[in-house]
Amino acid sequence: MDRVRRGAGPAGVLVAVLAGAIAGAIAGAMAGAMAGGFPDLHVYRYGGDAVLHQARLYDADDPVTGYPFTYPPFAALVMVPLALLPSSLAATVWTGASTAALVAGIAVVLRARGTPTSPWLVVLLAAVALALEPVWQTLAFGQVNLLLMLALLADLLGPWRRWSGVLVGIVAGIKLTPLVFVVLLVLTGQRAAAIRAGAAFGLTVVAGFLALPDSAAAYWSDGLLDARRVGPPALAHNQSLHGALTRLLGEPVPIWLWLAVAAPAALAVLGVAARWWPRDRLLAIGLAAVAMLVASPVSWSHHWVWAVPIALALGERSRPAAVAWTAVFVARPIVWPPWAAGREYDWRWFEHLPGDAYLLAALTVAVGAALALNRRPRDAVPLHGRCG
Repeated sequence: MDRVRRGAGPAGVLVAVLAGAIAGAIAGAMAGAMAGGFPDLHVYRYGGDAVLHQARLYDADDPVTGYPFTYPPFAALVMVPLALLPSSLAATVWTGASTAALVAGIAVVLRARGTPTSPWLVVLLAAVALALEPVWQTLAFGQVNLLLMLALLADLLGPWRRWSGVLVGIVAGIKLTPLVFVVLLVLTGQRAAAIRAGAAFGLTVVAGFLALPDSAAAYWSDGLLDARRVGPPALAHNQSLHGALTRLLGEPVPIWLWLAVAAPAALAVLGVAARWWPRDRLLAIGLAAVAMLVASPVSWSHHWVWAVPIALALGERSRPAAVAWTAVFVARPIVWPPWAAGREYDWRWFEHLPGDAYLLAALTVAVGAALALNRRPRDAVPLHGRCG
């Protein structure tokens, strides 16, 4: 079993990761020359520049794109190296790193599940993953999603114990929604890892106050639950329950109504994830990601890069389910109905089905996972190591 689990060994996988980084860097260099490319990367560099110049982070928008910086102050601190690079070089490095993170994330999943980690298999799966809309949108926008997903997978699937939970807390300090994974650790009895995650998150908050005290005070006191600060909630690309409710009602959703619907739904999915943890940790992590995406006020389509590890989890249990799941994210039905400029408010009833496709597919998987809990766990996929 150890020989199979190792497959081609770490060296072969490292070559695959480096190849992905080089390919991504070349793509980044080519796209970086395009005007207006990588809009979110520009915002990250704006955040890093605000730290360097002690500017008020949330009082103005990025001058290149006109987009606001919507992450916690610690995220701006992390982005300082990007601000020190010329924009074209930053695009090259960032795209290469994101592509490498995709390859490495797949390798982490395969090795944790005992699947032979041939570099050719890893590269093949990564190539298929590039066809999923959330993945190529992440690369096109210069988003941070793939890097954060790799950190979470490495932490939650890794065999180490002393540092388990630390990366979860750091990632949550960059983007708040991964705090859902701290709840998962608590529900699964991984209390030490949950404490480490909470402590790491707390340190990111402190770091944000030390680096940008005024901006940190503004961030943690204003607008955390205001979905409009990151864009129009009704936009088709917002595949959260908040977005679906906004489109369905044809008007902005009151916070109380969003919380009344999203909180129970997310907790229910987290409950299913916790019960899957001892049987199939990857599926449990994927379900926790679904809970995160469902509960968030805004889950843009590129946030759904979690479609990749969920597809890998489904593939070992039901190939048809994995193919159907992947097809949804390749076909991109969310933009089949008219969208943008408020046209989502006028959708007919049947247009909400493709228009909410990512959300509906995720809820379907969660319901299916809940029903499957009553079956005999003969097909459980053990994962080595504990988060304890």
